[in-house]
Amino acid sequence: MEAVQYTKNIPRYLAMRYLGKRWRGLYTSPFSCVDLVDIPEPELPTPEWVRVKTRLSGICGSDLATLTAKGSPYFSPFTSTPFVLGHEIVGEIAEIGEAVEGFSIGARVVIEPALSCTVRGISPPCYQCQNLHFANCENITKGDISAGVQTGYCRDTGGGWSRSVVAHQSQLHLVPESVSDEIAVLLEPFACAIHGVLKANYNTADNICIIGGGTIGLLTVAALRMLGYQNRILIFAKYPHQQQLALDLGANEIILPNSGRYTGFCELTGSESYQPELGQQVLIGGVDITFDCIGSSVTIDDALRFTQANGEVILLGMPGIPKNIDWVSVWYKQLSVKGAYTYGVETYDDEQLHTFTLGMRLLQEMGLQLRPLVIRRFRLREYRQAIQTALNTGKTATVKTVFDLR
Repeated sequence: MEAVQYTKNIPRYLAMRYLGKRWRGLYTSPFSCVDLVDIPEPELPTPEWVRVKTRLSGICGSDLATLTAKGSPYFSPFTSTPFVLGHEIVGEIAEIGEAVEGFSIGARVVIEPALSCTVRGISPPCYQCQNLHFANCENITKGDISAGVQTGYCRDTGGGWSRSVVAHQSQLHLVPESVSDEIAVLLEPFACAIHGVLKANYNTADNICIIGGGTIGLLTVAALRMLGYQNRILIFAKYPHQQQLALDLGANEIILPNSGRYTGFCELTGSESYQPELGQQVLIGGVDITFDCIGSSVTIDDALRFTQANGEVILLGMPGIPKNIDWVSVWYKQLSVKGAYTYGVETYDDEQLHTFTLGMRLLQEMGLQLRPLVIRRFRLREYRQAIQTALNTGKTATVKTVFDLR
């Protein structure tokens, strides 16, 4: 089958990391670590697995970090190469293992990519899985499949950038008829946004700041509004199409993330700016909650400065290797800083339910407003153009780029 595969190659990795910024075409050149290949379909690891025929699969920021070698090496021990990329997947079941229950051939599903103890056939489950923190499984190098934190980073599961991927029955979430493929493919990143949103306390929060107008930033706006929060939302969005989408989804104010961002922020929040002897401005006042949906050194540092004393900072964006962050704000302003990684089990409206279940429920009720986020679709053979489109969202006016295998 056709697949876009990543193969670990140290010289090529170093070329992407240190030369790619200057020659961006390297990321999709013959010198990159990815290529369109013809490989056998992955086999079902156990009778509890199914084969899913891919319909749509998104390109995530973490995929781009892998391709461009900009991501942190933190996860490198927890992947197994070569792997087929793609963890944002909607497809239809094409083959069912003998022990699978509750699913039928042809059913449309979204795959939850976390490869937990249940997926790996490990019993008893680890401490994290026992406590329903499946994305933090401690057995991600063990069990019935090779190492991998998620589908799309494990050589045995395959990934969405191919014709076929395998998944454990516990990873499957049925897609209602009323939810289109273009909406369903957003469920995985939408679940990430919901998971982050539900980590904060809104009871006394008047102002919320979101840093980043990409997929996660816009889905965070959507999650806040769909979950019923009416707080004032300020968002840093760089490009005109991001700004308009943010307003359409419920943001109140747009701030440009340029050199004048501190001035704009202070005007909208009433906070006061002071210039220290060295470094970035220091603010008195600010917002109650800040979501950093980018994860760069600059945005993490800004998030700490933009949040008022005793406020909360939620780190949603996957960081590279952040440097030069002044952490004095955390100490002096007594900030609560929380990481939000993927999804899990949430408590919402006095109900305990899976993030994906809550996300699908919201998509079924209000998902049509997210349809403008998915406008660029590519065939697998157009993978170079697809990746370059996702890397250049300002120039191409895109948010979520997807592969269309229907």
